[in-house]
Amino acid sequence: MNFAHSPRTIELVERLLAFQEREVGPREEPYMRELLSRDDPWVVLPAIEELKTIAKREGLWNLFLPDEKGGAGLSNVEYAPLAERMGRSLIAAEVCNCNAPDTGNMEVLWHFGSEEQKRRWLDPLLDGSIRSAFCMTEPDVASSDATNMQATAVLDGEEVVVNGTKWWSTGVGHPNCQALIFMGLTDPGADRYHQHSMVLVPMDTPGVKVERMLETMGFLDAPGGHGEVSFTDVRLPSSAIIGGAGQAFAIAQARLGPGRIHHCMRLIGLAELALELACTRASERTAFGKPIANLGGNRERIADARIAIDQARLHVLHAAWLLDEGAPEAIGAVSQIKVAAPNMAQKVVDMAIQLHGGGGLSNDFPLAGAWTAARALRLADGPDEVHRGVVARLELARYGKGKWSG
Repeated sequence: MNFAHSPRTIELVERLLAFQEREVGPREEPYMRELLSRDDPWVVLPAIEELKTIAKREGLWNLFLPDEKGGAGLSNVEYAPLAERMGRSLIAAEVCNCNAPDTGNMEVLWHFGSEEQKRRWLDPLLDGSIRSAFCMTEPDVASSDATNMQATAVLDGEEVVVNGTKWWSTGVGHPNCQALIFMGLTDPGADRYHQHSMVLVPMDTPGVKVERMLETMGFLDAPGGHGEVSFTDVRLPSSAIIGGAGQAFAIAQARLGPGRIHHCMRLIGLAELALELACTRASERTAFGKPIANLGGNRERIADARIAIDQARLHVLHAAWLLDEGAPEAIGAVSQIKVAAPNMAQKVVDMAIQLHGGGGLSNDFPLAGAWTAARALRLADGPDEVHRGVVARLELARYGKGKWSG
């Protein structure tokens, strides 16, 4: 395996770095301050649209997609350093149209959508003129096990009828969110991998209601946010089902693999930002007559953070390489990084908060939001325990133990 950047990746990383330093950096802090000060944060402020226009013009748009869909045509390994670079910013992924959950939803539609679905929803998502959300998690059941799902997507003649309540539906608060991908139970009598369907639900369909927007550790995460959404006798043509009835499990696995790589690499970028802030603070702040870096084992903590970040980066690149190669080992590798990267990032950000003292807990620095993002991703796309379970099953199977043996 060769993790050296390809010439195309080197070119794009350099262009992305220049774009972030020249255009994103000067706008980001004023943008965040204005957004956080608003009574109504569910808006698209001019800075975002300005940056999107520039990113499009400079070819830094839909970088995660194949070139035939207007993307950069990169492998997972090639895209990884770009995701890392975008992870250093709270808005870079959005202005390059590389933000979750739209990335995953675009990939679902590109791989599994009908021509009508692509024309109606994928094309405007690719253009960045609309946003979307993914509705899977439910408030009353353990949604890490899809067989617990209570929401339904039932066929009724030429229609599909959607009912249920979803929450932590990321993106539903955005004023441009127009499409929801809803996962529901269609056939409880089928085997566990063919019981569920994914349905494209327009936000303005009768019966769809955003009940509330949820705070994450006190953060609303506007303007996209995370909402609780109810679906009451929502009727749609059966053509709204993605990839056919009963195909949701297969689609979800295809969606989540690359998406987890993206999440983990963005987290590494976030950890790099936290370490940079920690080093700056530790060098410039003094206490008891010494720089903070020289007190209380802080040099060792900084060193441990550098080691942990570099280990995680190599771990994620290895998983990305296995995914690109189509290797069966990718299943376990992706679960490994989904545990390793958020835990690493959370610890590094926590160390940076400690070095910043009370300021690290405030919105004067991006650290509190960064810690929250890392902590949330230990639950999003599957909790740590589920991924550890996958890794353990695969490891035991190597020795002929457990139901996956052989």
